[in-house]
Amino acid sequence: MSSIVRATTIALAATVLSSVAQAQNGASCTKLGYVNPSALMEAAPGRAAAETLLTREGQGYQSHLQKLNDSLNKMMSDFQKAEPAMSATVKDQRQKAIQTLENDLQQKNAQFQQQFDARKNEVMAPITDVVKKVLDDIREEGCYAMIIMSEPGQSVIASADKNLDVTDKAVSRLRATKAPAVPTTKAGAPSAPAGVVRKPPTQ
Repeated sequence: MSSIVRATTIALAATVLSSVAQAQNGASCTKLGYVNPSALMEAAPGRAAAETLLTREGQGYQSHLQKLNDSLNKMMSDFQKAEPAMSATVKDQRQKAIQTLENDLQQKNAQFQQQFDARKNEVMAPITDVVKKVLDDIREEGCYAMIIMSEPGQSVIASADKNLDVTDKAVSRLRATKAPAVPTTKAGAPSAPAGVVRKPPTQ
C-alpha cells in the first residue's frame, strides 16, 4: 500500500506542478526553469506523515473488502460441495445469493477506490499548496517565465542548461518550511460493509 500511496502522491504533485502560473510580468521574463517533481515531493514538509495516514486508512478500507471476499469464497466453496445433492430450486437460490454478494463486492471496491482517491486529494492538498508556493516564489524572484516539470526518464526535455534547474533551490526551501496541518478526519471513509463491525485503526 505504501508504494501505491507514493506513486499517487507523485502523480498528484505532477498535476499541481504542471499548472504553475506563468509570471505576471512574462513580457520581461523569458527564461524557463525546470524541476524534478519527485525530488520536491520527497522533501515536501508533511509528506511522510500524510503517506503514513493514507496507508493506515487504505489498509482499513482493504480489510473491509477482504472480509467480503472471504465470505464470497466460503459461500462458493460450500455451494460446490453441496451442489450434487441440491434440488433445482435450492441450487437457483444459492446461485442468486452468490451473484448478489459478488455484485456487492464489486460495488464496495468501486466505492473504496472513489472515496480513497478523494481522501488522497484532501490529505495532499495542503502539501502540494506549499510546493506550489515555493515554486511561485522562485519563479518570481528568478524572473522565470515558467517552471516546468522534468521527471527523470520521463521528461520531454532533450537538453537544457543545468543553471535552469531549480530543483535544489526548491528542495532547500521546502526543508526549511514548516509542515502544514494535514486533515485527520476521515471525511471520505466509506461505510463498513454489511455485517462488518468497524474497528479503530491499529497504531
